[in-house]
Amino acid sequence: MKLEIKNVTKTFKEKIAVNNFSMELQSGECVGLIGPNGAGKSTLIKVISDIIDPQAGEVLLNGKKISKMKREIGYLPQYPNFFHWMTAKETLTFMGKLSGLQKEELTNSIPEILTKVGLRGEENSKVGTFSGGMKQRLGIAQALLHKPSLIVMDEPVSALDPIGRREVLNLIEEIKKDTTILLSTHILGDAEEICERFVIIKNGTKIEDTTITELLNRNSKNKLNVEITAKDQKWIDVVKKLPYVKEIEVIGHKVQIKVENIEKNKNMLLENALEHKVDIVKFEINNDTLEEIFLKLVVKE
Repeated sequence: MKLEIKNVTKTFKEKIAVNNFSMELQSGECVGLIGPNGAGKSTLIKVISDIIDPQAGEVLLNGKKISKMKREIGYLPQYPNFFHWMTAKETLTFMGKLSGLQKEELTNSIPEILTKVGLRGEENSKVGTFSGGMKQRLGIAQALLHKPSLIVMDEPVSALDPIGRREVLNLIEEIKKDTTILLSTHILGDAEEICERFVIIKNGTKIEDTTITELLNRNSKNKLNVEITAKDQKWIDVVKKLPYVKEIEVIGHKVQIKVENIEKNKNMLLENALEHKVDIVKFEINNDTLEEIFLKLVVKE
């Protein structure tokens, strides 16, 4: 599976919601579309899902226009809208028929999908009695029912309480083993937990497309935080003489070490510590947090 978003632009009256946006998504990826409220995430998700048409550009799935490949896409809106008087089973039967699934296929698929989303035993419960987290899991069930190769989710947990959030995040973690996922969110902690790659959008424009590791390393300032025991203080003198160490700051048992290149030198420093039998309590890259990096990216003019 390959999703290609090519130079998509979408405007509403005078406002540009999505501006010349391009990206690709490969099979097996879980990608977070990250941005503040009003950045254009939901509009882009709707264009990708063929709910609205762009003014310019195109979306291709496996080289074909998305309008001809809708069977391959599962879509979860931010607020799934179900008939409260229907049961979970009736809801999935209704949604499945709209997707073109046959009755026999649905009879086999519905119990399986309800088990997968943790709603087995609730098939005859009315949706109106469900909690927010249960409705969202039912929403994921309807998005997965026709076995799509790509599932697109718009802010899947932003409206949920902490328990519902945890339930849905655990479920997404599980389904990403089998399904390619693109999800939009403004909650960075959630994206950090389940996505390997981030695409950051601001004012409808893509400003970053990177992995979390690369983003954190780029903002590491080439510093390492090392905490050692009292008996190993003498190792600090060894560190000062290493050719790739630029600066060193010692506060008690904590040592902040600036190196030439964080990627190359972190392993060299760790090997040196092990050679000298240093008892390491903590060894970490001195990163800005993801939130700090995100704020710098979306707030800067």
